[in-house]
Amino acid sequence: MLIRLVLRAWIGLLVFDVARRLGFARLHALVRRCRVAHRRSPNAHSVEQIVWAVDEACVWYVTRVACLQRSVVATWLLRGHGVDAELVIGYRALPFESHAWVEVDGAVVNDRPQYKHVFATLERL
Repeated sequence: MLIRLVLRAWIGLLVFDVARRLGFARLHALVRRCRVAHRRSPNAHSVEQIVWAVDEACVWYVTRVACLQRSVVATWLLRGHGVDAELVIGYRALPFESHAWVEVDGAVVNDRPQYKHVFATLERL
């Protein structure tokens, strides 16, 4: 099961790279249309496994993976497993910096929880 999740995450990273070449607007629309499959209560163990699989796929990916790519793939996989994951894009004005992470029930699941307080939310998908 874990190997299959890592493989799906790796393929997701590849799909993101292809979709990114079509432009941010199309990538944004793809994420917005991605719905939760067979909604169920989030199981902390399965959420951790999916986030771990995405992190592991990033290690083996052909290029460096940025936070947006990693978070989009994590959101897609979590939603595919029935978890109502939310992709959050945030920014800090000075010095300017942007960051993306995933939340489940308001908790950051694929990054440091303090990012939620350091960055102003630009969008939730």
